[in-house]
Amino acid sequence: MDRDQSVRRFDHCPWLFAEGATEEQRAAQLGRQQAIDGDSDIGEQCYVAESAAVFPDRLRLGDNSYIAAHAYVTGTLTTGSDCSLNPFTTVRGNVTLGNGVRIGAHTSLLGFNHSMAPDRPVFQQPLTSKGITVGDDVWIGSHVVVMDGVTIGDHCVIGAGAVVTKDLPAWTVAAGNPARPLRNRLEPKAVAAARPGHGGDRLTRFADDARAQAADLLTLCWDGDVYVDRPGAAPTVRAHCDAVEIADLLLGTAPEQLTADEHVKRLAALQDPRTGLVPEFGDPLPAADADGFFGEGSELYHVLSVGYALDLLGESFPHPVRGVREMTARQLVARLEHLPWQDGAWGAGAWIDSWATAAHWNLRQGDNGVIPGTVEALFGWLLTHADPWTGMWGTPSPEAGRLQVVNGYYRLTRGSFAQFGLPVPHPERVVDAVLDHARDARYFGAGQENACNVLDVAHPLWLCTQQLGTSTNGDSYRSAEIRTWAERQLAATLLRWQDGQGFGFGPGATGPGPEPGLQGTEMWLTIVWLLADLLGRCDTLGYRPRGVHRPEPARRP
Repeated sequence: MDRDQSVRRFDHCPWLFAEGATEEQRAAQLGRQQAIDGDSDIGEQCYVAESAAVFPDRLRLGDNSYIAAHAYVTGTLTTGSDCSLNPFTTVRGNVTLGNGVRIGAHTSLLGFNHSMAPDRPVFQQPLTSKGITVGDDVWIGSHVVVMDGVTIGDHCVIGAGAVVTKDLPAWTVAAGNPARPLRNRLEPKAVAAARPGHGGDRLTRFADDARAQAADLLTLCWDGDVYVDRPGAAPTVRAHCDAVEIADLLLGTAPEQLTADEHVKRLAALQDPRTGLVPEFGDPLPAADADGFFGEGSELYHVLSVGYALDLLGESFPHPVRGVREMTARQLVARLEHLPWQDGAWGAGAWIDSWATAAHWNLRQGDNGVIPGTVEALFGWLLTHADPWTGMWGTPSPEAGRLQVVNGYYRLTRGSFAQFGLPVPHPERVVDAVLDHARDARYFGAGQENACNVLDVAHPLWLCTQQLGTSTNGDSYRSAEIRTWAERQLAATLLRWQDGQGFGFGPGATGPGPEPGLQGTEMWLTIVWLLADLLGRCDTLGYRPRGVHRPEPARRP
């Protein structure tokens, strides 16, 4: 391994430095520490990444502590011993850490603030600083934000994605935005769960168990070289992507079987540079259709799964999706007109989901990612072809009821309106149609639900509820019925978790089947979040989807 490679490895994995560094590397690290500007005092067995931006006024770094790759440190930072600032951590203002504080990647400790007086623009306002104090033996997860003036007591655990705005007493487990206490670590979970009004309810217990078992579940589905959906199954591209999604959701990091860079390298290498698409392992790409894109196949879903796995890892597709980049508005409209709306609305919605997501990835690479006017043509066609009686696209049938239409609606709107941050047409009629479909015993009778069908009801209800907002009495359109359905589904879903193995997809021939695996786990974890949010209780989970099933738009109009 050459010097650049080893330095990059130590920057991202600084805990390896103490045992793995050469004398030359130790000398170089000492020089790095001595070159830090400002008043600095760095203890024994410390590491400061070369790629970290460390520009303190005053720095006191305790023994056996490290500042990892791309961290950003300014102001006054004082740490005890055995503290870690993991990659992309931001620490600014006045921050004091006790002993044994672990700070996850992409977390921000902001020990300062702006004034907000109305007499001048914000950028001209003076800065204020109350400072942040963190006690001993504290674990702060990834993507957490701690605001100025907060004190976090000894032995606290802060769940990934939390926004901490108030003090937390010692031994608190907290999560959510804004963060709130879920339980006391000294209390047995059963005691916490029984205490009325406390966060230790069934959702908290479920999320704690899932988080504690996530690493072992991912190891179970790693065959030593690649990911499989479940032990004994064939490797698939989606299994690797599901592993990345689950690890990000529950652990706030990349799956530990590979480094983040190795995950990125493997996933990016799957993309065919000519077409920009990703075939299944061992399969050739099919011939493109006349307009340069594809009509069906796993390649369409890989636009979503691989694209968002790379996004969660901080990267993106190395190549544009050529068939989308070169498609004209006229060609797109012709394709939309000929999608199988009468008997295959699910497939039609999936095609639009893939095309729109490919357009999203292409546009992130530059303005020439799509021909001007093509994305506008997509939304123009969808808005003018939605059925005003249902708000959907496609036609129900006696054989399948609304299954094709509702499931196609989820896929279509996920990639288009939801992903691009645009309102869906006729949201009240959508709620009517979806609730009607949710009473179909063929798909929602006892023992009949699979992850796909439940997700494809939960997300449209969630999306339309967000758009409709609440009335003066705090309710939204048919909110009581939505909450009743969500409560029933949530209770049934939590019972499906199998310790150490996760969720199975569900019964029937669709999907990977009833055995627990990565796909079922990834989808049901999202369903749990959507159902909990419909009930106003998602904060108790301490996680929020950020990948394929993210609630926020990926693009803004």
